[in-house]
Amino acid sequence: MENLGLPDRRAAVATLVATEGSSPRDAGSRMWVDDRGAIVGSVTIGGCVDARVIEESARVLTDQRPTLVTMALGDEDAWALGMTCAGTVEVLIEPCDPSSPADPVRQAFERAAREVAAGRRAVIVAPLDGTQGRLVVTERGEHTGTLGDAAVDGAALREAMRLLVRADGRSGTTTVVHAGGDSRLYFELHAPPVTLVVFGATHVAVPLVELARTLGLRTVVVDGRERFATRERFPTADELLVGMPSEIAERLPLGPNTYVVLLSHDYKYDLPVLRAVLESDAAYIGCLGSTRRGRAMLEFLAAEGIAEERLTRVRIPIGLDIGARSPAEIALSSLAEAMAVTRDRSGASMRDRISGRRSDPA
Repeated sequence: MENLGLPDRRAAVATLVATEGSSPRDAGSRMWVDDRGAIVGSVTIGGCVDARVIEESARVLTDQRPTLVTMALGDEDAWALGMTCAGTVEVLIEPCDPSSPADPVRQAFERAAREVAAGRRAVIVAPLDGTQGRLVVTERGEHTGTLGDAAVDGAALREAMRLLVRADGRSGTTTVVHAGGDSRLYFELHAPPVTLVVFGATHVAVPLVELARTLGLRTVVVDGRERFATRERFPTADELLVGMPSEIAERLPLGPNTYVVLLSHDYKYDLPVLRAVLESDAAYIGCLGSTRRGRAMLEFLAAEGIAEERLTRVRIPIGLDIGARSPAEIALSSLAEAMAVTRDRSGASMRDRISGRRSDPA
């Protein structure tokens, strides 16, 4: 159960479901309080909220009924919680028995964990009206569990699917909405980590992996040469895979939470890798190279019968036009483009976007 974040004994789970105030801390922060009043694990919500949660958890475990706690915070307490001034927070506290396979909290976390392990996203929905229940909705439209009312389940399912469609793929995207009359619900997105897969352990790959880690991405470096794909060159990479790049590309789970960047600058490596990657659901595919080289590669793949709509997914030359010259600048340009593509943004200047002016040169 440890990988799900569940304790080994009966406990109350407290989730920060809403905040109001300047620069609020993200909803979704969670802590566990066991039946002895002890905090389980090292994660807390923070500030004076923790003390109130411990107090309310004892009541929740005695009554076996969830409760929604609303707290108004002064400036000092708000600062401890990560808010820059006074505000209000709401915390949902629910009983949970991890030893019971029928426990709705346990069932919801287990189902979401299975989806994430398979490379898919899921939304957990919880009621905020004091009733106990959980609904889990997957990106394939499947759902398990119940909120206790068929009409509320239907409204929650529709809202969860909208959240899955518009989310950028990262875990923790949360919202509180009214669904089905007076029912107030909490939605929490669980998703695989956004992963950058780099084919080619080149001089550009080194700063690319470092920058990706800074942005919170999981990183995988693939190369056929052991002397290049080393821990000395890539100390922070999550995985180093040495072998035939195209064969590795065929077996990697390149899903919608994956950025793929090809840096080998060698036809005999890039073409077989591109064939495999274009069969995947990777969110972004970028390839280092000139316009002429890119055109030749895409024409070659088109002649093999690969459809035009698939080939248009390949970004070559790679990156946004920032005048990048050094390896670090190319890395910055590439990741900026990947983020813009996956978030359906143009990559234009924020000043020009806000003012409505064109950012493209005349």
